[in-house]
Amino acid sequence: MTTVSDEQSRREAQLTETVERSFDTAPDARTREIMQALVRHSHAFVREVRLTEAEWDAAIAFLTAVGHITDDRRQEFVLLSDVLGVSMMTVSVNNEADGDATESTVFGPFFVDDAPLIPLGGDIGGGAPGEPCWVEGRVTDLAGIPVPGARVEVWEADSEGLYDVQYGDDRVAGRAHFFTDGNGDYRFWGLTPTPYPIPDDGPVGALLTAVDRSPMRASHLHFMVTAPGFRTLITHIFVRGDELLASDSVFGVKDSLVMDFDRQVPGAPTPDGRELGASWSRTRFDIVLAPGGDAAA
Repeated sequence: MTTVSDEQSRREAQLTETVERSFDTAPDARTREIMQALVRHSHAFVREVRLTEAEWDAAIAFLTAVGHITDDRRQEFVLLSDVLGVSMMTVSVNNEADGDATESTVFGPFFVDDAPLIPLGGDIGGGAPGEPCWVEGRVTDLAGIPVPGARVEVWEADSEGLYDVQYGDDRVAGRAHFFTDGNGDYRFWGLTPTPYPIPDDGPVGALLTAVDRSPMRASHLHFMVTAPGFRTLITHIFVRGDELLASDSVFGVKDSLVMDFDRQVPGAPTPDGRELGASWSRTRFDIVLAPGGDAAA
C-alpha cells in the first residue's frame, strides 16, 4: 500500500473539490448531481489505486479502440458495460422488486427494432440452425389477471452461437414479435437456447483474456414485454442444468429465470401438430408484469 503524505492528500482533495464545484452552476439539477458524483467517484478511484500516467494512457487507448469497433451492428460499449456488471446494476436500480413481478435482466447488444410480426404459434426461427423449441406461457398482472394484447418481442442466437445481425447480410432470423390473446396467453416455435461467447475479437475480448475470464454466456432466450399501464419488462429465460449459469459473462442469470426445457424424442407429438423428424424441446414461461408506464399509451 502506497503511503501518501498529509500534504499530498490535501492537494488531491482540493483538486476534487475544485472540479466538483465547477458544476455548481449547471442549470439542470439532475445533470449537476450526476456530474458531481462522477467527479467524486472517479477521483476516488484514481487515488485508491494510485493510477499511473501510463495506465491512464492505456485506458484512453482502450476506450478509443472500443469506439472504433462500434458501428450500427456492433455496440462494444454495451459489451464493456455488460462485462463490468454496470448493465445489470442499472437494470437492478431501475426495476425495483414488486411482489411476484418477473425479474428483469440485461438488454444485450443484439436487439433490433421492427422484428417481424408472427401469429401466435408461429416460428421465429427464419431458417436459423438449431433444435426446434416450443415456448408458451401467460402474461398477467400482480393479481394474476391476464393481460390481453401485450406485445412480446423475442430474440435469440442460433446453434452456431450467432444472432442474425452478426452474419453481415440482411437475414432476419431468430427474432419476432406477437401479441397475447384474450386470455393473456402466448406461444411460438423458437430454437432451444445454446451457450455462445459474446463477441471477443475486440478490445472487450482482450480485456477478458487479460483477466482470465470467459466470454461465454449461459444459454438463454430474450424477451421484451410491453403493455399500457405496465412497466416494460426486459428479461431472459435460461436453461436449467446449463453449466454456465454460475459464470455468465454479463452476470445476467437470476434463479427465478431458470426454466426447465424438456427434451422430446423424435416423433413425439407436438402441441400444434407440427411434424418434426428430429428431437425438440418445450418450456413454459409465465410472465408477471409490474404496474407502471403510461396507462394511456
